[in-house]
Amino acid sequence: MQQETFNPSDLESTYFFDSDHPLIQDFTYKTIGEAHTTLEKVLALYYTIRDGWRYNPSKVHRNPIYMKASYIVQQKEGHCIDKATLMVAGCRVIGVPARIGFAKVQNHIGTEKLEEKLKTNVLVPHGYVDVFLDGKWVKATPAFNKGLCDKLEVIPLDFNGQEDSIFQQYDTKGGQFMEYLEDYGGFSDLPLLFMFQLMKKEYPHLYPEKEEDIAKGIADFFELVNS
Repeated sequence: MQQETFNPSDLESTYFFDSDHPLIQDFTYKTIGEAHTTLEKVLALYYTIRDGWRYNPSKVHRNPIYMKASYIVQQKEGHCIDKATLMVAGCRVIGVPARIGFAKVQNHIGTEKLEEKLKTNVLVPHGYVDVFLDGKWVKATPAFNKGLCDKLEVIPLDFNGQEDSIFQQYDTKGGQFMEYLEDYGGFSDLPLLFMFQLMKKEYPHLYPEKEEDIAKGIADFFELVNS
């Protein structure tokens, strides 16, 4: 079996995963508390982020400023990408390689209002976290907080740091809850253009502008940020 590795960029502070920001540093060290092992620290981050931010799939921003971990940590809710972004940044603070993963999923319960807006029950991109622990990559999904899971009669998604933990396939009554349609893999920084490309393809009524205009807007933003 080929040994798994990580890139140095999976440990770096970036524009979105700004692990060097004082707010992220403070949040991370308060969260891990007296945890000793790397696994204990990662699990502390996972459960704090899973249950500390209410899952809100409809609050999707288009301004990159609101997609930074240092902004998200100050909020009370977030969607799956927000919560994954925060966990990636926290992992990097403690020296654990981490990246964000994107997937396309089909939801079968609990998002009727969102489906009216999207005109489909396909959610893309769904965000999860890839964490490098004990020499291998494992997936974690801190999206659904326990309170929401209880309301939807879904068992909260646990994570042990040794096995992939993605979405619950069934609710507590045996009905299908969430289905993965595609997995686009992991990214060392938030792939903003790819994210908007996926959304434009799936929800053209919400993203009527041309793809090249979206790309130019992103490029102009980062040119301004880096100037």
